[in-house]
Amino acid sequence: MPRFRYTFFSVLVLALLTSGCSHVAPAPEVAKPPAQSAVTPPPPPPKIAQPAVPPPPAPPAPSKAPVPSNRPVVVALLVPLSGPSAPVGAALFNAAQLALFEMADNSFNLLPFDSKGSAEGAAAATQLALGQHADIIIGPLFSIEAKAAAPLARQAGVPMVSFTTDLSVAGNGVYALGFQPGQQALRVADYARSANRPRLAILAPSNDYGRLVVEYLSNNASSVGVSISGLQYYDPNAAEIGQTIRHLVKGDPKRPGNDIGFDALILPDEGQRLRAVAAQLPQQGIDPTQVKLIGTMLWEDSRAGSEPALVGGWYAGPPGASHADFDTRYAKAFGGKAPRIASLAYDATALAAVLARRTPRDFSTAMLNNPLGFAGVDGIFRLRPDGTAERGYAVREVQADGPDKEIAPAPAAFQANY
Repeated sequence: MPRFRYTFFSVLVLALLTSGCSHVAPAPEVAKPPAQSAVTPPPPPPKIAQPAVPPPPAPPAPSKAPVPSNRPVVVALLVPLSGPSAPVGAALFNAAQLALFEMADNSFNLLPFDSKGSAEGAAAATQLALGQHADIIIGPLFSIEAKAAAPLARQAGVPMVSFTTDLSVAGNGVYALGFQPGQQALRVADYARSANRPRLAILAPSNDYGRLVVEYLSNNASSVGVSISGLQYYDPNAAEIGQTIRHLVKGDPKRPGNDIGFDALILPDEGQRLRAVAAQLPQQGIDPTQVKLIGTMLWEDSRAGSEPALVGGWYAGPPGASHADFDTRYAKAFGGKAPRIASLAYDATALAAVLARRTPRDFSTAMLNNPLGFAGVDGIFRLRPDGTAERGYAVREVQADGPDKEIAPAPAAFQANY
């Protein structure tokens, strides 16, 4: 069985360590390792093929040397194990443990540290992880945590695979593994183009998520043959946005055969607000039977099928089959359903476990930036030299009854180098 060490440090534990005494504190009660009998037989490990081309040059940050074969690999997991976000942190911890029991060998040590959901907590957890000679850091979760932890990891030359989507922290050995909304938007817009709907309009909430989608599409839509024919932001707190919607429509929508200027409309929003926005579209001249409504993986848990205007719409997200299998194994090991983000902890830990089994055991930028990428429970992904994570997304169609239908599979491999 792989070696597993729980490390849940307090001020007292830190004092014991600095005084030369060794101490391993009791395991946090928010998560317990699964019994070996509760875990299903491990699936084939993520495949790491040798690059077909030389690996890209390393960024200027220090790069980890191969881990000596005569000592264990130390992988630090930074998640909020206390405070309001402790339930999410516990699920991330559970998912990481599942990857450890399914993928790691006896030389692999996973050390969890409480990031507390705060900048101060993440910085302290990073310092403790570095003090334990971590070879790679997985986490933290939130942008504010990643911004505090990233400089410390860079300075020490230890790679960090965080769960954030905040690209401002990415680069020079720090990676943002979170699901990037811009990539999802471009995937579904490209699919719409392939269905002869190349003219895209954007109706986005005026929040960080909406602006990320707009910026990414503005910079990349033309690369896949998509033109942006209209853009409007709306106040996410407004109950009625009819006038904003009307500004998108060109010409007179009541005139037979009149072209309103676009044939696909992306709505990068979620939940009740998504359904409320979609319900107002027909009143303003946007017929969902003529204009294809498209979205991001926010639609996945938004009960989109309960709003008639969204039925038949398309959205991008990770492939469903492999994630469903992960959900089954997680429920068998821990009980209950994992939050959607928990799979990130599994994939990051599985990646570390696979690299730890190589000879030599190598967490260098050249290995982490393998252009062929890795296969995880959320499909293929690769860590780019700029610190972003590129993913392969599937496209699903919203159904009125039952689960949404996958109409375009996620790619099985990346087609080009960085």
